[in-house]
Amino acid sequence: MTDRTTPPPVPVEDPARLRNVVLVGAAGAGKTTLAETLALTAGVLTRAGSVTEGTTASDHEEIEHHQQRSVQLSLLPLPWEGHKVNLLDTPGYADFAGQRYAGMHAAEAAVLVVSATDQVGPAVLALWRECRAAGLPTAVALTHVHGPEAVTACQEAFGDGHPETVLPLFHPRFADGRLTGSVDLLTGRTYGEPPAPDPAARGALVEAIAGEDDALLERWAAGEELDPASLTEALRREVRADAVHPLLCTAAPLGAAELLDLIVTVLPAPTERTDDRPPCDPDAPVTAQVIQTGEDQYVGRLSLARVWSGTLRPDTALHLPDGPDERVTALTSPFGARQRPVPQALPGDLVCLAKLARARTGDTLGGTPLPGWPHPEALLPVAVRAHSKADEDRLSQSLAKLTAQDPALRVEQNPDTHQLVLWCTGEAHQAVVLDRLRSRHGVTVDTVPYEVALRETFASSSSGHGRHVKQSGGHGQFAVCDLTVDPLPGEDVEFVDHVVGGAVPRNFIPSVEKGVRTQLAHGLRGDHPVVGVRVTLTDGKAHSVDSSDAAFQTAAALALKEAAEHGSVQLLEPVDEVRVLLPDEYQGAVLGDLSARRGHVLGTEPGGPGLSLVRAEVPELELSRYPIDLRSLSHGTGTFSRTYLRHAPMPPALAAQYA
Repeated sequence: MTDRTTPPPVPVEDPARLRNVVLVGAAGAGKTTLAETLALTAGVLTRAGSVTEGTTASDHEEIEHHQQRSVQLSLLPLPWEGHKVNLLDTPGYADFAGQRYAGMHAAEAAVLVVSATDQVGPAVLALWRECRAAGLPTAVALTHVHGPEAVTACQEAFGDGHPETVLPLFHPRFADGRLTGSVDLLTGRTYGEPPAPDPAARGALVEAIAGEDDALLERWAAGEELDPASLTEALRREVRADAVHPLLCTAAPLGAAELLDLIVTVLPAPTERTDDRPPCDPDAPVTAQVIQTGEDQYVGRLSLARVWSGTLRPDTALHLPDGPDERVTALTSPFGARQRPVPQALPGDLVCLAKLARARTGDTLGGTPLPGWPHPEALLPVAVRAHSKADEDRLSQSLAKLTAQDPALRVEQNPDTHQLVLWCTGEAHQAVVLDRLRSRHGVTVDTVPYEVALRETFASSSSGHGRHVKQSGGHGQFAVCDLTVDPLPGEDVEFVDHVVGGAVPRNFIPSVEKGVRTQLAHGLRGDHPVVGVRVTLTDGKAHSVDSSDAAFQTAAALALKEAAEHGSVQLLEPVDEVRVLLPDEYQGAVLGDLSARRGHVLGTEPGGPGLSLVRAEVPELELSRYPIDLRSLSHGTGTFSRTYLRHAPMPPALAAQYA
């Protein structure tokens, strides 16, 4: 949080003057710095903050300052030329992809921020494909630009064989390796130090725009000078159709006014959506959707919502599809962490709702439930335990609040290992979760080694004799059991009674079975349940006075332990089917890594343009850090999913470590 004056909310009376734009880009591309420059240019900040100093408006959590990167979606509403621009700044780091997807869901357009000092590699291309898949008209903003070479690289990378579809709208001027000004090729408006006229650049742009409009093309071919208004309207149509993609260069403060002009004149308004969302009608019944759930130290739970239809006002009851109504008590317009009260929210706008009791991220408020958006699968486990008794008392409630706010977090109380496991999307996400537990909820946890749920089984048949006899005066204990144990395929446990002649009275057979199943559940050589066996009671002895239920349970357990001592008990480990989606160029490295993890590759197949899908069976013990390692191997471009298949025998050398 900075000490700069909080700007007032941006008034808007017509949804056609709204623009919801999401900033998308790889980590370090400069999205947050660009957002800060845009806010300064729009006049809502008196000075720009710094990522390194932790003073930006959109990065307001302490952990964002510490890590010097965004970890959550942040909203900056900006006024520009009579419009309200809702700028959604998203994290670039892969751990927080769910926040990016939420921002893309709430927006009508995207600005892909690309650092000119980095190559347009697989990570940036993956983001480009995400924007295409989401159907978002997309502009490209080049940061850290020092010359025109980066423009050509973007045209070649994003043009998909048609570089002319990536259109520089501004002709830049460079001096001494830095951007010093530009000119709008459509309107002739100049920014900074104007460059020398370039008729060829304007001609290429006009031809690309007019080429999709027969009337304009005919006028252009006839040598007519096309007016900027006609060209801008034609460009708007092509951008909305996702046929062309505007591009501009930025180097703070240059490029900010140009980008804001582009947003309000070319990118679509909420009223121009053509999908199956509710119509953007101020007079329709209210339908809104929770885009993000957060927490304010003074207000409590805050829900950022996108209003799809109707006009939302305070003291409104909104229906939840799977529960009672939620009452909206107050509306605020966020600016980063700061909240400004507003009297209403028009359709297409984004607004914060305070103290919703039940609504979670993705929920629809009022109207028919709306589709959600994908969330990254949490595949990195960290086992935790409360640091103290006071922490233990608050831990469960705090985790419930965190999971309501963070759909990417999954909490598991493992029934086999009895560990409390937080499943995160990566190390950075893990650090954020632990920090929020401490800083927001006052709960400290200790991390402990994550345990995999192992099993035991008998590799061959074995027998055991269990004798439990005690006589210490008065009522004694007497039970004898003879058992055989045979391996079975699968993980079922069978109990068979083959006693003849009443050696074990019928009323004690259930006691023997209970003792068998209890001991198998506790394990024989280690603290791992025994599966895949048939246990047969073959003989035994009883005493008319001293035999009891407890005595036969104990005798059965002793017989099993003796069978384990004489037999071959094998340790089983869980094996998952893993599906890895990654760019073709990293396939070799990933295949070699899977083999090193004792994986068995089942096959590879095309996963999309330039992508491979690798399927393999991999022991779960080898996957505890795989999200981190895969990200390193694939330069942040690979994703994977995992599904439990079975438990399989563990190699003897490895099993010895867990016995």
